[in-house]
Amino acid sequence: MRALRFAVLLWALTAVRGNGAGIPEEPVEIGFGPQFFVDDWIVDNRMPVRYKQGGLNRVYHRPVKHPANPLIPDTGSYGSAVWDEEAGLFRMIYQIAVRGDPAAGTTTKYAIAYAESKDGIEWKKPVLGLFEWEGTKENNVVYRGIREARASGPQILLTLPEEEMHGFKYIMSYRVGGAKRENDGIRLIGSNDMIHWDAESDTRIKYLHSDTLNSIVYDARQDLYMMTCRPKDRYRLFQGEVIDTGLSRRVARLSSKELWTEWEGSPQMLLLPDEQDDALGHWNFFYGMPMHYHAGIYWGFLWNFRMNDPIETQLVTSRDGVHWDRPALRPMLIARGEEGAWDDGMVFGGPHWLEVGDEWWFYYGGSDGAHQSKERTTSIGLATLRQEGLVSVHGSVSTGGGGVVTRRLIWPGGDLALNVAAPEGEVKVRVSGERRAPLEGFNYEDCEVFTGDSTAHRVRWKGAEMDSLKGEEIRLEIFLLEADLYTFRAVEK
Repeated sequence: MRALRFAVLLWALTAVRGNGAGIPEEPVEIGFGPQFFVDDWIVDNRMPVRYKQGGLNRVYHRPVKHPANPLIPDTGSYGSAVWDEEAGLFRMIYQIAVRGDPAAGTTTKYAIAYAESKDGIEWKKPVLGLFEWEGTKENNVVYRGIREARASGPQILLTLPEEEMHGFKYIMSYRVGGAKRENDGIRLIGSNDMIHWDAESDTRIKYLHSDTLNSIVYDARQDLYMMTCRPKDRYRLFQGEVIDTGLSRRVARLSSKELWTEWEGSPQMLLLPDEQDDALGHWNFFYGMPMHYHAGIYWGFLWNFRMNDPIETQLVTSRDGVHWDRPALRPMLIARGEEGAWDDGMVFGGPHWLEVGDEWWFYYGGSDGAHQSKERTTSIGLATLRQEGLVSVHGSVSTGGGGVVTRRLIWPGGDLALNVAAPEGEVKVRVSGERRAPLEGFNYEDCEVFTGDSTAHRVRWKGAEMDSLKGEEIRLEIFLLEADLYTFRAVEK
């Protein structure tokens, strides 16, 4: 599926707080994982053929909203979905709520519900009879938290070390509120089917009144767990003027070497709205930031908030989880729908995608009213795009195309595969040395020119093979003419 293009200028990718890309040590050991162009981590240079007419630009591609949306109507937000290969099912947990009325002395109630699907499009909400909700057990509620208080913000934790699974198939993080200080906070719990959650495993890891989705990922490279949350240990803790209470709708960070123990320390502030957010319409708050760790990159789904009104989702990235890149033009990962649509008020993207065939699927929560609306309805929808297709480098025919030169790499062996779209253009590759002298048999004229669209095109040369360069230090030089390059990788023969 072709993704929609948006925010096309290269200079839009500007680090707001430091440089999220950094500079790797060279030569870079790339292994067999995908190499992305969300930043210049792997890039040594980019150059158009006719440089006075444009650059070799980075392009952002927005997932396309599914025509069947909303898939789970009139209920639910903060969804977290997985594919269960053994059961042949998509499984999803999500937050449900019954809004309170302060004038009547009632507070909003939250619980965690479950749905399943064979194809990821048509979802069923089985009647489970596990917990009472709104006066009946005829529902799909699977957990209500300690003392059946406010259980909210669920997320399935992905790619955990085996020893941290504690014998369970799934680990969920969620937040409890209203169950007294000794119970409230961010908690973990295990399950083998996402329906029956083991209350004996329910463990608090941080006492923190962070009333949003508090997202946890594991970074195997650093052997570190990281959580995004609100800095509610020091902001908005009492009544008063903003200058006294401060603002808590920011993105802060906690980290820990251990998952199931009490996380130490106070949340460190991570992201603040800046002058660009203000200039684009006073988007001076962040409601939260779910994140996904994949291929050495933290992918953040930033919930940009215009107090006390709409919410949209932007894409931000980081190589270390501390320094984040935000595109200066603030392109939406998932934008609100048009007026009158089911998601015209708020959209909550994340906390991860699912790889389905050659596509990435993003389930998201949407609302037909803004944050202050008392009549809004929440639902869950789906947006999709090509695999690894969030960001590309584009060589335009108007500038004569251009080339991407990588940093010095250690080639791990196997073939070179490109995720590339050039249905009306061309792509060719040469392999060079440290000072860019082409290797014999690997020049542009030796390469079989590619025209087409493929998520895994294997590059061929007339008389040479990439596998022969195993263990050698090389550069890749990829020429793009009316083409989008999303990733490259080494693939075993």
